[in-house]
Amino acid sequence: MISNILIVCIGNICRSPMAEALLRHTLSSQPASKPFQIRSAGIGALLGNPADNHAQKLMAHRGLDISNHRATQLNRDLVQWADLILVMETDHQHYIESLFPTVRGKIYRLGEWDDFDIEDPYQLGIDAFRKTLSDIERGVAAWRSKLK
Repeated sequence: MISNILIVCIGNICRSPMAEALLRHTLSSQPASKPFQIRSAGIGALLGNPADNHAQKLMAHRGLDISNHRATQLNRDLVQWADLILVMETDHQHYIESLFPTVRGKIYRLGEWDDFDIEDPYQLGIDAFRKTLSDIERGVAAWRSKLK
């Protein structure tokens, strides 16, 4: 049974904090026998940094506050904690599998079900963040139906 979900991107300040908040909100709004625990991390985290301002603004617009988020580095403890690891890109999946071979079978892309990667909006404008968030919402919606 999946209880612990880890969402991973590169810096853990753009995509994964938005995905973490959206997935937590989405899954908490549906009945479940056991609540999901959702965390995020980065394969090259900008340690301790808050979520990007564009990400915070877009999430606040959806009623989700990620202002307290601080970037966390992916590590063995988080990988072992997770029952499911969701990444943004195929390259992330391959990289994490090379670091932690035991994750094979529990690591997938957020866009797995519709076969798409989610582009990194880091240091790009608000329009890039909107596109990324739209893709994240699409991935979260697909995973919601799978995690019921």
